Amino acid sequence: MRNRKYFAWMGFFLLVGMILTPQTRAEEVQYAPAANRTVSFQKDIEPVLRQNCAKCHARGKAEGGFRMDVRDLVLIGSNTGRVVQTGDSQNSYLTHLISGLDSSVRMPPSGELLSEEQVGLIRAWIDQGLPWPDGINLGRFKEAELEPREVIVPAAKAIHSENPVDRLLESYFQKNEIEFPERVDDRLFARRAYLDTIGLLPPPDQLEAFLEDDSPDKRNALVEDLLSRNQEYAENWITFWNDLLRNDFTGTGYIDGGRKQITDWLYHSLEANKPYNQFVHELVDPVTGSEGFIKGIVWRGVTNSSQTPAMQAAQNIGQVFMGINLKCASCHDSFISNWTLKDSYGLASVFSDDPLEIHRCDNPTGDHAPIKFLYEELGTIDPNLPRDRREEQLANILTDEQNGRFARTFVNRLWARLLGHGLIEPNDEMDRDPWSKDILDWLATDFIENDFDVKHTMRVILTSKAYQLPSSSWNGQNDKTFVFTGPVVKRMTAEQFRDSLCAITNHWPGAPGTDLKIDNMVDGVTQTRSWMLKRDPFTVAMGRPNRDQINSQRSPYATTLQALELTNGSTLYDLLEQGAGRLISDHGQSKEELVHYLFLYGLGREATEAEKGMVLEMIGDEISAENVEDVLWSLAMLPEFQLIY
Repeated sequence: MRNRKYFAWMGFFLLVGMILTPQTRAEEVQYAPAANRTVSFQKDIEPVLRQNCAKCHARGKAEGGFRMDVRDLVLIGSNTGRVVQTGDSQNSYLTHLISGLDSSVRMPPSGELLSEEQVGLIRAWIDQGLPWPDGINLGRFKEAELEPREVIVPAAKAIHSENPVDRLLESYFQKNEIEFPERVDDRLFARRAYLDTIGLLPPPDQLEAFLEDDSPDKRNALVEDLLSRNQEYAENWITFWNDLLRNDFTGTGYIDGGRKQITDWLYHSLEANKPYNQFVHELVDPVTGSEGFIKGIVWRGVTNSSQTPAMQAAQNIGQVFMGINLKCASCHDSFISNWTLKDSYGLASVFSDDPLEIHRCDNPTGDHAPIKFLYEELGTIDPNLPRDRREEQLANILTDEQNGRFARTFVNRLWARLLGHGLIEPNDEMDRDPWSKDILDWLATDFIENDFDVKHTMRVILTSKAYQLPSSSWNGQNDKTFVFTGPVVKRMTAEQFRDSLCAITNHWPGAPGTDLKIDNMVDGVTQTRSWMLKRDPFTVAMGRPNRDQINSQRSPYATTLQALELTNGSTLYDLLEQGAGRLISDHGQSKEELVHYLFLYGLGREATEAEKGMVLEMIGDEISAENVEDVLWSLAMLPEFQLIY
């Protein structure tokens, strides 16, 4: 009896202790403090919920009976009751879950917990009444607007610029509390503009003439001059388009009628500054010379049902011209976008002579997708028409002025190429948020209004203060934190690197050890620019990609392979050895003249006294090919030479 009383009293005290323990009283639990500011659902909350919660609680999933697709579903709660107490984050079960204080019930259930800052933002959101803008559904992935958007350009305040890009950028800088920087000097601007337009360094005589010009609009005049050099412009920009359109000089077309070059058509289209809508129309609805973009896919063969020639055509068009990834949705409904198997097969069917049966994960389903464009509101494609007429209808819809996504995708690629970092990154994911929506939309609308004139848009960008600002570095690790302060430093392309050395030495070799023989040689080309040569160990090391796949952005990073090729590769060795002899013949009258020429051409500036003394010592008492070769190699290894600042 005595023991029973003892255990009864012990149980009573234990029960009281359990009831009164601080850990069970929500108001006493120490969560991360709520953020002390008004939160933005789209900027602060939506990204956290999409990344950490939507996988289990949206898009048809309801772990524990809890869904977060829209606000009303959040308020309903889960199988066990309410999850959010609107206006009271301290007593909201969601706060307990995301804080991770109890490992048995935490959100997300595995992986990294939310940071204290993220918990604080969620708490502030709950305390502020759970604001949720209309139209946002976590059950669907965010999609960019389809139609063009008119942008009101503000008046300039502190800057003196009539360029709309600069006036929009001024507003962006003010929001980000950034002083509008001064422009780079004339030397740096000239070097940057030459490489970005024609892919060559400014020759010393042209650079000196530009520097001596004291007219206030000389930069605009230089841009105009460079854009008028149609042949050199085409020889530089054909590299960009070869990467993007998978155009190369090798393949198996002789056997199976497969890979067909579009080189001649592409070169002359660029040389003539063909309007972009016409340019794309001729790729999708082929004309003589452009058939290789669509028809040439067949040479790669069929590895599975998601890689048939028709499906690859759909993937290419989506990625290159619309910034849409259809590769996932070619095998199954996409996990990273709203695109479905039916969408992908509907577009692919345009390019098929026979109806395409839908395959899910390479297994036939017995279903067929109706022929259609990805955005049916832009127009329909008649399934009863023959293939060539369907391709014509598709080309008309794709390049229509109402397809704002078509224009935005291109101007974003152009901005990225010229300034080193796109308004949206990566370039192929155009549903991401741009760092400046206004600049992107204004450029796209202006591009359309000026009849898709590529050089017009290039002129707008190149003459802007935005392009002429000092360069910045960016490691690209987290594009969500990117803030524009100026162009991002770029590496020369493999082609620009070789062509620059060839131009300095005035030595333009063809393919090593052979006479130059190029299929479909374009008319009017006198120098063997690097774009005309096949891929070799040197250009591979310097970043030229395998064009069996679309390559919209070359890697900006140096590699071990590059270091080995630059120090021991035979291609560079032969180029410098032969170029040194030509250099001595043209500029070897005196050592001082040679040093002046090399620095002015290679770096766009005079050598410092220290640099001059060092180079003269390398040359020695008598100018020799071996010593000049060493000087050339040393110059080419400088980051100042290899990078576009």
